[in-house]
Amino acid sequence: MTKSVFRFGGGSADGDATQKTLLGGKGANLAEMAGIGLPVPPGLTIATSVCAAYYDAGGKLPADVKAETLEALGAVESITGKRFGDAGDPLLVSVRSGARVSMPGMMDTVLNLGLNDTTVEGLATASGNPRFAWDSYRRFIQMYADVVLGLDHYAFEDALEILKEDRGVSLDTELTAEDLQGLVARYKAIVLQTWGDEFPQDPHEQLWGAIGAVFGSWRSDRARTYRRLNDIPESWGTAVTVQAMVFGNRGDTSATGVAFTRDPAIGERVTYGEYLINAQGEDVVAGIRTPQYLTRAAREKAGARAASMEEAMPEVFGELAKVFALLENHYRDMQDIEFTVEDGRLWMLQTRAGKRTAKAALKIAVDMANEGLITEAEAVLRVEANALDQLLHPTLDPKAPRDVIARGLPASPGAASGAVVFDSDVAEARAKLGESVILVRTETSPEDIHGMHAAKGILTARGGMTSHAAVVARGMGRPCVSGAGSLAIDLQGRMMSVGGRTVNEGDHITLDGSTGEVMLGQVATVEPELAGDFGTLMIWADRHRRLKVRTNAETPADCRTARGFGAEGIGLCRTEHMFFEPSRITSVRRMILAEDGKGRAAALAELLPEQRSDFEGIFRVMAGLPVTIRLLDPPLHEFLPHDDSGYDDVAAATGLSVATVRRRIGELHEFNPMLGHRGCRLGITYPEIYAMQARAIFEAAVAVAKDTGEAVVPEVMVPLVATARELEITKAVIDAEARDVFAETGRTLDYMVGTMIELPRAALRAGDIAEFAEFFSFGTNDLTQTALGISRDDAARFLGQYVEQGIYPRDPFVGIDEDGVGELVQIATDRGRAARAGLKLGICGEHGGDPASIAFCDKLGLDYVSCSPYRVPIARLAAAQAALRAKG
Repeated sequence: MTKSVFRFGGGSADGDATQKTLLGGKGANLAEMAGIGLPVPPGLTIATSVCAAYYDAGGKLPADVKAETLEALGAVESITGKRFGDAGDPLLVSVRSGARVSMPGMMDTVLNLGLNDTTVEGLATASGNPRFAWDSYRRFIQMYADVVLGLDHYAFEDALEILKEDRGVSLDTELTAEDLQGLVARYKAIVLQTWGDEFPQDPHEQLWGAIGAVFGSWRSDRARTYRRLNDIPESWGTAVTVQAMVFGNRGDTSATGVAFTRDPAIGERVTYGEYLINAQGEDVVAGIRTPQYLTRAAREKAGARAASMEEAMPEVFGELAKVFALLENHYRDMQDIEFTVEDGRLWMLQTRAGKRTAKAALKIAVDMANEGLITEAEAVLRVEANALDQLLHPTLDPKAPRDVIARGLPASPGAASGAVVFDSDVAEARAKLGESVILVRTETSPEDIHGMHAAKGILTARGGMTSHAAVVARGMGRPCVSGAGSLAIDLQGRMMSVGGRTVNEGDHITLDGSTGEVMLGQVATVEPELAGDFGTLMIWADRHRRLKVRTNAETPADCRTARGFGAEGIGLCRTEHMFFEPSRITSVRRMILAEDGKGRAAALAELLPEQRSDFEGIFRVMAGLPVTIRLLDPPLHEFLPHDDSGYDDVAAATGLSVATVRRRIGELHEFNPMLGHRGCRLGITYPEIYAMQARAIFEAAVAVAKDTGEAVVPEVMVPLVATARELEITKAVIDAEARDVFAETGRTLDYMVGTMIELPRAALRAGDIAEFAEFFSFGTNDLTQTALGISRDDAARFLGQYVEQGIYPRDPFVGIDEDGVGELVQIATDRGRAARAGLKLGICGEHGGDPASIAFCDKLGLDYVSCSPYRVPIARLAAAQAALRAKG
């Protein structure tokens, strides 16, 4: 029988940190900590493989897994000296999820499991603290009712608030044992009323219910959303950890906290975190009470009065600081740690690689390499390539005026402006309409994941630096200000008030997640400074990568941005965008509507100097680097109007009759333009169009080379080729223009002619096409469309379901479909290079900026990837990571 349950605690463990695939991150790290002698409450982990078995069995735990779980629970009883369900001194357990990668707040947890009307009395007697016992029982009922029974947790929270109001207290710690005993009775009545049955009293029934609920939460809406946003396969499943409870709510010598071994927002090497005396872990992360700082320095910096842990519990804090150092050195990474202090004794509940902002990731990676804790190559691998996107966009201008209306905690750095919205559904709906929104909540919960993703920034009235809002926002790269306690949010009125001022839903505010400031209106921004740790990591990345990184750009401004980000050329310059310029659209339309070659030639003569000027501007910025220019690609009808008013305008501008305009537009109409008269088919039908563009390219290249003295390297790309003959005919036109320009100017330069591989037939006949092509550039946007028969413009309405149901592992327009489109790229690569040694190969679709797709390109041996300017640093880092991983 395959082992499904793994034990840890008492100085030994069945697993270790290398077994995250089997034990999940939480279970693997608990086993590791137990194995190296840290104080870890004993427990057991049910393997991730059981998750699939649970679903296959219709939401039931297999009998053999139940038997293994009970056997392992017996070992926990032996270590603790307590029995599960014992009326005198019961063993209580927590039941937690643990996927192989961290999914903070996305799945469910149940604490204090094993309490009932009998065991609560035993706990009260054994602990000598009835208040603690009844506080634990009321917490358990609320969590179990929410997680396992699916009841509305607000009903329980309302009951607690009403009780506090009746007693005239503001904190739950001020309630007496008698108050809490009465609250338990009220909670049980809520369960009976809303669930239709008594609260479960059998500890084993409670255990199986909680384990099933945690497995069930793997497919909750919020978990599905998080996995989709972070490319986590559903097939991975989650593990479940059952662990002996230790209690931070046993009085003033007990506490609970969350800590990071370095600042997860900016990366500084300081102890960073929060704790609460007489509390359980959920109190810290849920924002129910305002937490206190761990260190005196942090408290003084924030101007807070409540004693830090360093001051209130100096001996335990000293022990905790040693554990921090041990864990960071052991794991060689910044750790996110959960701990509990029970009656002055420290217990470690979890450690994992901490979520961090991109800025912090850079600093931590570079600092750890400089400290000798990791190597330069490891530092390159430590920073998630996509996370760099957080650093490449503007931040608030420090000189711009700011109307600060509130201040909170700087929970996640960066800046964002947008319209205020008060719930996640509205945030998502308005963002889909293209509006920038700021999600404002009293506190966020896992159900808000979709709204947080849709929003440009998050603002909460409650919660600390390790609250749900803060942790998730940092992981997403969203600016976040948490704990802005001066905000009064009126959900029914769709407004908030602060300092006598009112902000209605739809009003604009600005957040500065680096300072915690909330400002009315929109504040000006400045471009990012890409030096320091960023520059260092990019230098290291460039040492290790093999793939070149180019950019997709068609204006000098985009080219300058890309060069600033380290682009090594242009992989795709689209020329059709130039044709839409107001100064030339009339000439374009005159060319399209011409009845004969003579008319087209006259219009093209007007366009030639405009095209030449376009290319000169690009070549000057990119002097010394290759520039791949794609000849006209879209069908001609795209340049023409489609309504009566537009017909009249074109007739007036071209001197043609409205009837002629209508007739010609009708003749150009296509039922499926994507598969119609476009790309090289235009060049075959109207060779004068490509001749004009080729002449403009060569005249511009010669002029810039003469002026600058630097080599200009044009690469002329013919789109939508399906046959070798198409390229042969079109290449002859291009070469003829090059010869004429060189003869007229008395200057020559090197150039290349190649094609974009974007049709399955072109990939299959790559050997034939390579006879006339000096380079292939894979246009994976259209290759994906033509290979899969899916329109990228319309597919969003169903691709999400395809990914959820495992038909595609990712959206194939975001990450390359390796099994289908990827095999076509492989075939074209192999056949093209077999036919022409030294054939240059690149990719210029959107996949050129996707790290997973870049890794695929590196594996195939392509020469370069090309992406949008702001993704160039991402591609550089991803290319280095691909090369390092390929080496093993």
